[in-house]
Amino acid sequence: MTESALDDIRVLDLAGETGVYATKLLADLGADVIRIEPPDGDPMRDIGPFWHDERAADRSLSFFNLNTNKRSITLDFTKPDGRALFEKLVASADVVVETFEPGYLDSLGLGYAGLCAIKPDIILTSITGFGQTGPHAHYNWSDIVGVAMGGMMNLAGEKEDPPNRPYGNQGYVCAGIDGAAGTMMALVHRDNTHHGEQAGEGQQVDVSMQETLSINMETAMMTYDMNQRVATRTGARGIIPIDIPGIGIYETKDGQIFSYLGTPGGAPWTVMLDWMNREGLAEDLNEEPNLSMIKGLNLRFLTGLVQEPDKLAERIKVLGHMYEVYKRFCASMSKWTLYEEAQKQRLMIGIVSTPEDLAKNPQLAHRDWYQDVRHDHLDASVRYAGPPYRLSETPWSLRRRPPLPGEHNVEVFGELGLSAADLARFHTQGVV
Repeated sequence: MTESALDDIRVLDLAGETGVYATKLLADLGADVIRIEPPDGDPMRDIGPFWHDERAADRSLSFFNLNTNKRSITLDFTKPDGRALFEKLVASADVVVETFEPGYLDSLGLGYAGLCAIKPDIILTSITGFGQTGPHAHYNWSDIVGVAMGGMMNLAGEKEDPPNRPYGNQGYVCAGIDGAAGTMMALVHRDNTHHGEQAGEGQQVDVSMQETLSINMETAMMTYDMNQRVATRTGARGIIPIDIPGIGIYETKDGQIFSYLGTPGGAPWTVMLDWMNREGLAEDLNEEPNLSMIKGLNLRFLTGLVQEPDKLAERIKVLGHMYEVYKRFCASMSKWTLYEEAQKQRLMIGIVSTPEDLAKNPQLAHRDWYQDVRHDHLDASVRYAGPPYRLSETPWSLRRRPPLPGEHNVEVFGELGLSAADLARFHTQGVV
């Protein structure tokens, strides 16, 4: 077993919000990620929420989350001395990750061609809103622009709502995931083309947030391509525009559950009826016409509702009554009782988890998913989300807390041969 998957890889991290999750993924897999901040600090340190609501550069919980396992230096590589230091770092690196407007690094002579002149097998991962080429390449972008232009907002929310922006910077997260994946594929190619004294082939990885989010559209593009129909928001009901008993979000005593009964993959509605009978909460569902409806309630029946228009009104009435009975059943119990009992019976019910639910989730607790990391400057430990994957031979790990601004200047620049006097001079000049 090796220490970690990427422990022989060095990454120079120039990424802003669009790509910083990519470098986090690489760092957590063992790469030596050097976060290069401006001399006055990373703007992302000003993004809240903050530890105990104390707004400061060393208190941003958002920055904490995205910068575990990294080292931090401060450097202005637009200045001659700063550029010389950056070039030395590039010579020692495997990967550079950046999120500047296309052409910016080229204008400094530090685009892919410029970096290759320093190190021929370098990998440059560029993560932007619309990619390096095309009529929109130089348009401004942000997370909401990405989820809008990628199509996700058109499908998010209830049908009656305007398009909804998904919570949590999903555009940046998706771009970061693909950025990390593309980087690792480029590393494999570099290593596979390395022969003897001949360096392997580096390359530029070009990631468009719009493209990564378009992939999340599931069948929307195929729906238009094959049926010439534009997919729209369906909300919790799904594609059937009426209240279907057992499908959708339901209130419980202490929260909400999402239920998907009568669909492939789980037990049929009759199993739910048996449970409701045992609890004495089936009301009149054992009587006709409710019982016959329950016995035939499956996805084929639901999708064929409109094929017999003369029976549609009566069926909708029965379904509506069943919906209200099921709604009262869910409201009589806690979400965890509904979830645990449903799993025992192969009924497709899940908790609509709040952050508190996730913090207390027994499955995550059993697997020690949450990781406590000591922050000496806070005189406290901060709890972090755990691994997105578990590798038996090259494990993911949290090796160090997120860095303070420029915390590793002496360490990293010392590796390049700079003395304390050099650093003091560069600091005075605003280079570091």
